[in-house]
Amino acid sequence: MSNRRLFLKQSALSIGATLASGSLLKAEGLTAKKSGIEIKANDTILFQGDSITDASRKRDTALPNDIAGMGRGYAMIAASVLLNKFAEKNLKIYNRGISGNKVPQLDARWQADCLDLKPNILSILVGVNDYWHKRNGKYEGSAESYREQYRKLLDRTLLEFPNVKLIIGEPFGVKNVKHVDDSWFPEFAQYQQAARDIAKEYKATLIPYQSIFDEAEKRNSGAYWTSDGVHTTLGGANLMAESWLATVR
Repeated sequence: MSNRRLFLKQSALSIGATLASGSLLKAEGLTAKKSGIEIKANDTILFQGDSITDASRKRDTALPNDIAGMGRGYAMIAASVLLNKFAEKNLKIYNRGISGNKVPQLDARWQADCLDLKPNILSILVGVNDYWHKRNGKYEGSAESYREQYRKLLDRTLLEFPNVKLIIGEPFGVKNVKHVDDSWFPEFAQYQQAARDIAKEYKATLIPYQSIFDEAEKRNSGAYWTSDGVHTTLGGANLMAESWLATVR
């Protein structure tokens, strides 16, 4: 424990009544250290995933911080906030999500679309297609193959960039909106659990999108947040972006 932390602890014991009122905790210098991934100068931030991340981005735009290249979804909204809030840090932000991708497709393009970009912060949202494409007969996979392929992708990444900061988005499905119904569960929940387990195993920051959308449905229907149970409306994209931004500082 540092001297400053020890001093604060001893001070708190001697002025318990003041501390209980909450006023002292609000004083500058006495608040707990802010949690979240720290954004540093010259960081490269990469958003990766499927169509939810892609969001109709212009794929022939390779430069960072390009509005056309960021798409129309949560990645664009989050990036715009970061570039404004941390203007002095000269961030480079990329979106390399591609519609329809599963973990194997990410792996096939990982060198060019991840490793070559040398990210300091890597955000991945993938998994809904790994299940959805199995349902429509376009893919033979399982929650276990998803788990193992995902782990190999992260192992490959960490081998080259051991200090990369990982953000893993939980795949989600908003029930009773077009494509998503009760038949998705409990099997789809196995993929969600795999993503949560992987985040824990790799000490990544997890964004629990399923519970985030479940909670949002208390304010308005699933159709308000998603157009088909998977792809977001404008409100849903902002909901995801705010959840993503809550993981950094």
